Amino acid sequence: MDTIKSKYAHLIGEIIAHVPKNAHVSEENVYQQGIAALLPYIDTIIHDYIDDCSDIEGIENLASLHAHAKRGESCLMLMEHYSNFDLPVFHYLLRRSGQKGEEIASDIVAIAGIKLNEENPAVHAFARAYSRIVIYPSRSMQIIKEKYKDPKELYQEIKRSISINHAAMKALSAAKESGKLILVFPAGTRYRPWDPSSKRGVREIASYIKSFSKFCLVSVNGNILRINPSGDMEDDILQKDRVIYNVSPVHDSKEFLASVKYDLHFRDDKKQAIVDTIMDLLDAMHKETEDRCKG
Repeated sequence: MDTIKSKYAHLIGEIIAHVPKNAHVSEENVYQQGIAALLPYIDTIIHDYIDDCSDIEGIENLASLHAHAKRGESCLMLMEHYSNFDLPVFHYLLRRSGQKGEEIASDIVAIAGIKLNEENPAVHAFARAYSRIVIYPSRSMQIIKEKYKDPKELYQEIKRSISINHAAMKALSAAKESGKLILVFPAGTRYRPWDPSSKRGVREIASYIKSFSKFCLVSVNGNILRINPSGDMEDDILQKDRVIYNVSPVHDSKEFLASVKYDLHFRDDKKQAIVDTIMDLLDAMHKETEDRCKG
C-alpha cells in the first residue's frame, strides 16, 4: 500500500523547503495565506490517484454563494470531513473547472486546528498551501488538560489558547467582510469508522451559522487518502478513487434557523441540536450521492 511518505518522499522534502520553519502559532500569525508555490507538488499526488470522473456537483450553487460574498455578505461552507485531502482535492477540482473555479478557490479560507501546524512538519507544510485561520479547537482543550500536569504549564497553555482564539475571531471577522468563503468542517475532525463520535458535529458550529448570512453544505463521496490509525498524514494510505463533492443550494442562515426552531424548542442543548440537524442534512446528501453513483 502506497503512502505519501513511501511514494513521495522527494516531494515532501521540497514542500517543507518552501514553508517557514517556525510552525508555532501565536496571536500574531493565526491568519496564514496559502502558499501557491506548493500547489503543483500536491496536485501531482492528487493527479496520480484521482479518478477522471471526479467532479463537483452543484458548482453553480457554490458560484452563487461566492457572488453573495462578493456583494459583502458573510458566507460559510460546511463540508464533510474524511481525510486531510478533502480541501486539497476540492481546491484541485475547482481550479480545473475553469476561471470561475479558480476565483472561488482563491477566496476559500479554511478554519483549521492548531494540530495541523504544530504536530508534524510534513503535515504543516501540506496545510500551508491553502489559506487558513488557525484556532485552538475545543477538543484540543481537553487534550491539554490531560497533557500538562504542572499547574503553571497548564495555565500558560490555556492562556495561549485564549489568546489564539481571540485573534482568530478577529481574523475571521475581517475575512467575512472581504469577500472570502469560510470553510468549516462541522465535525471538527476526520471521520473514523471505528469511532462514531468523530462524525458528530461540534456545538460551536451553531454559533458560526448564527454569525453568517448565507451558507452551503458540501458532502464528500470518495477519498484518495485513507486514514492510517497508527500514523500521521504522511502515513495515510493513498488509493485511487472517484471523488464527488455535492454542494447544496445556498441557505439563508436566519431562515434556516427559523425553520428548525420549532423542532428544537424543547431540547436541552439547542446549539447541539442545530448542529445535529446540519449533520443529518449532510449525511442525507452523502447517501443520496452514494446511491445514485452506485446505480
